[in-house]
Parts: sequence; C-alpha cells; structure tokens
Amino acid sequence: MAKNENSNFSYMTRRIGGTTYKVKVVFSDTEKETMEDKILRMIRNETVTTGGTCDIEEFPNPYNWSGYIVGQILSKPEYMGHTVNFRSHKQSYKDKNPVMNPQEDWLIFENTHEAIVDKEMWELAQKLRKTPRRHDTLGEANPLTGLLFCADCGAKMTNHRSKGGTENNPYPSDFYDCSTYTLAHQKRTHACSGHYIRTKAVRELVLETIRTASTFAIANQDEFMKKVRSASQIRQAEVAKDTKRKLNKDRKRIAELDTIIKKLYESFAIGRITDERFDTLLAEYEAEQKALVTSVSDAESHLSSFEEDTDRAAQFHSLAKKYTDFSELTTPMINEFIEKIIVHAPEKIDGDRVQEVEIYLKFIGRFELPGPELTPEEIKRQEQLRRHRIKSRERYQKIKAGEHAVGQPFKLICKCCGEEFESKRSNTLFCSPKCRTKFYRQEAAENRKRECVCENCGKTFTATRKDVKYCCDDCRTEANRRMQKERNAAKQIKENEPVLLDAPPIKENGQEQKTA
Repeated sequence: MAKNENSNFSYMTRRIGGTTYKVKVVFSDTEKETMEDKILRMIRNETVTTGGTCDIEEFPNPYNWSGYIVGQILSKPEYMGHTVNFRSHKQSYKDKNPVMNPQEDWLIFENTHEAIVDKEMWELAQKLRKTPRRHDTLGEANPLTGLLFCADCGAKMTNHRSKGGTENNPYPSDFYDCSTYTLAHQKRTHACSGHYIRTKAVRELVLETIRTASTFAIANQDEFMKKVRSASQIRQAEVAKDTKRKLNKDRKRIAELDTIIKKLYESFAIGRITDERFDTLLAEYEAEQKALVTSVSDAESHLSSFEEDTDRAAQFHSLAKKYTDFSELTTPMINEFIEKIIVHAPEKIDGDRVQEVEIYLKFIGRFELPGPELTPEEIKRQEQLRRHRIKSRERYQKIKAGEHAVGQPFKLICKCCGEEFESKRSNTLFCSPKCRTKFYRQEAAENRKRECVCENCGKTFTATRKDVKYCCDDCRTEANRRMQKERNAAKQIKENEPVLLDAPPIKENGQEQKTA
C-alpha cells in the first residue's frame, strides 16, 4: 500500500500489462437492451394473468406498452411511498391543456403510503436511465459507460471498441479516453489529454476493489465502521453521547433565555429598570443566545453526519453480504457498488507508466483499504519483472536510436570474463556455458561467506566453505605437524607401558575377553 503525498488517503498499486495503476478508493453480464426494453420484454413474456377482467374493453394485447410509458412509470416518486402535488397547472379554467411545472415547484409529501421500492433502488433506476448505453458494432452495451470521468476537465470518458480486421484497425480494441480530448482532436484543436485506459484494466481494478472492500467489511466489521467514520468529526459513540448531552443542555438554555428576555421586556415596560440597564442586559442575553444557536447547529450537523456514516456503513455491509462470489464482475455488481471512477493522466516514474485511478464506492465514499502484505516469493517475482522491463526499455531505446537494426545480432559484454561477444538476444549475459557456470559458482561462494576463527593462530578470517578450520596453508601445516607429534608421543607412551601377565586381556571397550 502506497501513500499519496497530496492526500491523506492511501491507494492500492496494481500492475496490469505495461502500466502500473494506483487505485484510490474514495467510499447478469453485459446487457444488450435498455432498462425500458427489458421491462417490456418481461411484461410481454413473463406476466402471469389472474383471469380477472375490468369489464370495460377487451384489448387483443393488453401488455403492448411503449418504452416511453415505461420510462414515465419508472420516474414517479410515488413508488417510494411519496405523494406529489402541483405537477401541472392550467393557464385558465377555459383551457383544458395542462402545463407541466418544473420539478422545483412540485410539492412532495414523503412517506404517505407504503413504498413499493426503497430509495436506493429508485435512485439507481434514475441514474441508469440518465446514462444512455448505445449498442455499437459489437452489439453490446458497455456497463461501465457513464461511470468514468476525466480527473482534469471533469468530462465523461468515451468508450471506443472495435472488432478489428480492417486495414486501418487490424486488431480488436476496447478502451476509454477523455471525451473533451477526442472531440477537440476531431476538430483539429488541442484540449485536455487522452487519459487512455483499457476497459480490461478498469474491470480488473473494479473487481479487486469490490472484493477487497467487501471482504474487509465482512471480516472486520468494527474496524470497518471505525474507518468509515474516520472522516467525521465525531468518531466514537461515547463522544456522540457527550455531544447529545451538551446539545440538550444548550437547547434548554435557549428556551430559558427566551423566557428571560420576555420578562425583561415586561420589567422595562412597567418601568422597573432603566433604559441603559435594559439595553445592557438585552445585548448580553442576545449575544449568549446567538452563540448557543450556533453551537446547537454545529452539534446537530455533527450528530447527523455520525448517524449518516453509521447508516451508510451498515448499508454497505448488508450489500457486501448479498454477494458471495466475487470471482467475476457482473453488471448488477457494478451498478450497486460503484458510484463513479475518476481517471488521472498517466505519468512516467522510473521509466514505468503509472496511472492513478480513484474508485468511489456507494454508501462509504472515499475509503482507505488495508494494504496486502506481499510474500517473499511475490517480492522476488516483482523484482524480476522490474529488471525485465528495464532490459526491454534499453533494447527499445537502442533500436529507436539506430544503434541496432531489427534482425541483427546484439554486441554484448560477458558478465564473467568481460569479453565482447554477439548474441541474437539482448538479455544474454555470458559468452559461453563455462563462463555462466563459473560466474554462478563464484556468486554462490560469495553468498556462503562467513566469519571463522583459525584453530591454530586464533585469527579471524572469512571462509566460503563450512569445513574450513585454518586461515592459511602455513597454519594448516603447522597444526598437522603438532597433531602428528601428539599422536607419536601417545603411541610411544603406550608401547613403553609394562604388561601384567596375570591380568586378563582387555578389549579396547573395557570388556574382558573370553578364553577357551
């Protein structure tokens, strides 16, 4: 997990292909039809009739509705349990044609009857209806359309897809770029930048983000709630209780000040206090009341944000529990989890293409995900890939600078003997197998180096083998001579010992020999 210098939020780093993406989380498969078309299909093909009739008029096909009517039904707030008045008005009582009022002039009474759908589902339907997903030459609508935005100009990202196979575009492609840049390029002008990002990379990043956030929310619910509330000024329930007690106390004091000011006016009216005294007391009481009103307003906003954070975290937790399989990214998963995706312009860092992506999840907004801990094998693999990318860039720069022609052998320097040789590959290190074996044998010996103490002179030296006891040949020769002298002296002493005739012969292990 890396940390952004310009922000307090962390981001995940994921390399896909040749680009390193920095993902900042801010907290059925691809459909071929619009929402209205799908509802119409369900009405026409899957409707179960009860056999009842209205006895008004018989229609040959009562479910042959139009997409416009279905869209009007989906846009009605009445399905959330609200009552809407003043949708339209008439210019005169003689005029029979209604004039539709703007939505700002509607009068909405909330929760007047039982809701058919909840607020989140209704808002999701409105959002999907506002984003047209056209069917391109592939015959499919991209579910990510309308969710990607340019980080520099704020415009929507445009999806470009093609099957390939043509002279100008022989290979299939599927990517997003900034719509402002595309339109300006078509008009032969310059605006913004490309912000190129492949659709496959976006889907992988989105799936990994949803999987990581959902797994963390389910496995560590308390810590997840704490992280969601970290952006609020009230982070703990105990602090919220203290704020509520202070809020009640301030409200009570405001009511008392209203009573005091009322009695102060009565005392001034009957002449009990002078004008100067009245002005002084009134100014003090009004100043205190104004400060209390401000404090109450701030406390109410803080409490409401705390409660909203708790509710949003609970909603995301229930949404994460709804899905048990995060192996594949589906269209309902995108619609329910993702609020928007902001794509930054790529940049070169140490020769690598690095691109930052901000993924905003619903209910929790910007959220700091725990960074995964890499294993030693993964770290070693990343280091190998980094060296491979460096070699590839060096080979490309040589070809670009004209130092090497495609198909010609590379002139390289042997890593072991230092002699120049030719190879068809640019990553060859040695001129022959002998040099390769010698180099790696020396490298293994360097890795086996350890500090030892000479058994002859007591000097500390460095050795590459485990069975080394002496620092040099002279010490080894001297030690061997000394040990030989000790063995000869012990042998001579043994030969000069007297032999006892009455004593039974004894074996070397101390047991008596049995005689016949």
